[in-house]
Amino acid sequence: MTATTLTSNRAAAATGGTPALVVVAHGSRDPRALSTVRALLARVRALRPALPVHLGHIELNEPLLPDTLAALGDGAAVLVPLLLSRGYHVKRDIPEMAAVSPARTRVAGPLGPHPLLVDALHARLTEAGWPAHAGPDHAVVLASAGSRDPESRADTARTAVDLSARLGVPVLPAYASAATPTVPDAVRALTARGHRRVAVASNFTAPGRFATQSAAAAPWITSAPLGPHPSMAHLLLHRYDRALGKGGASNAGKGARGTARQATTQAALAR
Repeated sequence: MTATTLTSNRAAAATGGTPALVVVAHGSRDPRALSTVRALLARVRALRPALPVHLGHIELNEPLLPDTLAALGDGAAVLVPLLLSRGYHVKRDIPEMAAVSPARTRVAGPLGPHPLLVDALHARLTEAGWPAHAGPDHAVVLASAGSRDPESRADTARTAVDLSARLGVPVLPAYASAATPTVPDAVRALTARGHRRVAVASNFTAPGRFATQSAAAAPWITSAPLGPHPSMAHLLLHRYDRALGKGGASNAGKGARGTARQATTQAALAR
């Protein structure tokens, strides 16, 4: 971030300007992930040029979220997790990083479940060769990262139900880690039910180990990660707007860390 950009951000905050949008990505050792996230942010900026948009990572990539928030000083910001369900990062990591920041923050909910997420999943499947009119032998495995948190699995299951309604075929959620069924197990289960055309829908925001691992289990087509699909950019802005519209309490700074942590956690769970 340049000194000019930082100065303008602080000036906007001091005069009650528009809160910044901070997109919070997980981070990945796969270099394609960072370039994909940057492409998504570029699409968000194109949709709303006047909105300050920043990136912060939970781990593995720079800029890390605490550094991004520190650069904002005591300015206002809405943190939107680039995550597709609830879980530890949404409930604990991100709110706790926000709570110790001098910035005045609100934490939005994760991106899923939401119809715009289903739009992106459907579009990526179509790009991979999914037919306009699927038959009774078609089915989909919704491949996701996985979490031990039951609410995360509930969110993924809801996305699977919504995608099934959109496609008119069975959609079985599966996971690359920490939860069952695995993607290979889900493929086998659908094949055993007589589905000869089983696609894997990549419920991942960017390329990485889990997306690659899941694609390797596909017996037919695999969709690309969601990446900078237009619906993903609109969904980030929707979560930003919703967080502001809900009017939840913000992080007032280090003097109120306990209250701020509770407030940001509640905001993160707002649907």
